[in-house]
Amino acid sequence: MSKFTAAVATFGALALGYAVYFDYARRHDPEFRKRIQKNNEKYAKAKEAAAHKVKTAQIEVVQKKLMESLANEPIPTEPAQKESYFMTQVTTAEQLAAVPGKEIDSALAFYRALAVYPNPTDILNVYQTSVPKHIYEYIIMMMALNPPLSVASFLGEEAE
Repeated sequence: MSKFTAAVATFGALALGYAVYFDYARRHDPEFRKRIQKNNEKYAKAKEAAAHKVKTAQIEVVQKKLMESLANEPIPTEPAQKESYFMTQVTTAEQLAAVPGKEIDSALAFYRALAVYPNPTDILNVYQTSVPKHIYEYIIMMMALNPPLSVASFLGEEAE
């Protein structure tokens, strides 16, 4: 038997022995099971905290971009301007949706189009079926952060 074969056989036997020991300890040692469970819980909490941190940072970025955009370019209020503005924003949003990394900008353009659309529920249904899911989630996030007047008035009528 060569040294290489002996080394591989020894390594394999050690790995198999550890697997058998781990399985035995997992099944019979309550302290071992508790340690594994605590490690799993700690991992789940860390994962949840990281996801929450990412979501919070994402909300801050979206809110900052939304406020900057609304401050730099106010949404038109005259009916004559709204139609052309709507078409421009939807076209821009569709073009940006095709570009990787421009999801927030695309959602912002869709949001701006929604803000001038007279019936927000209709356009939201269209967005839900035609816009990629992650961009639609950004649109909903923007609506939650700063509801457009058309949506706010619609929600106000429903509440009464």
